[in-house]
Amino acid sequence: MENVVLTIHLILALCLIGVVLLQRSEGGGLGMGGGGGGAMSGRAAATALTKLTWIFAIGFIITSITLTLIAAQNAAGSSVVDQFGGSVPEKSAPATPLGTDLLPPAPANAPATPPRADDAAPAPATTGSAATPPRAAEPAAPATAPASGN
Repeated sequence: MENVVLTIHLILALCLIGVVLLQRSEGGGLGMGGGGGGAMSGRAAATALTKLTWIFAIGFIITSITLTLIAAQNAAGSSVVDQFGGSVPEKSAPATPLGTDLLPPAPANAPATPPRADDAAPAPATTGSAATPPRAAEPAAPATAPASGN
């Protein structure tokens, strides 16, 4: 339906342009053209071209309003955002800081995060089934000097 009305609308537009260009200039507009008296003469009789101009103009306005109503019915209750899948996705922070994706991939047995410089060194891995528990750290010597007996 919309395509039929649009085709009629375009044909009416071209006909209206053609009929207006075929009409005789009545002068007065922008100082061009010439008519036999212009505004001083009485109203000229309506010619066939003038009647066609009115018919094409009325048809052009009717098809314009019809196309507007058809477009309004097709777009009722919808949004441009709805046509692309609903809600707008939220922005999230990047998973890795910029520049870290340039490093080569870590080996499979590497820890997930690299150790920091202030972390203690990891304990050496023990082998065998009867592993001895690691020794506890020895307590530090007291930092106070021995008391002198005066």
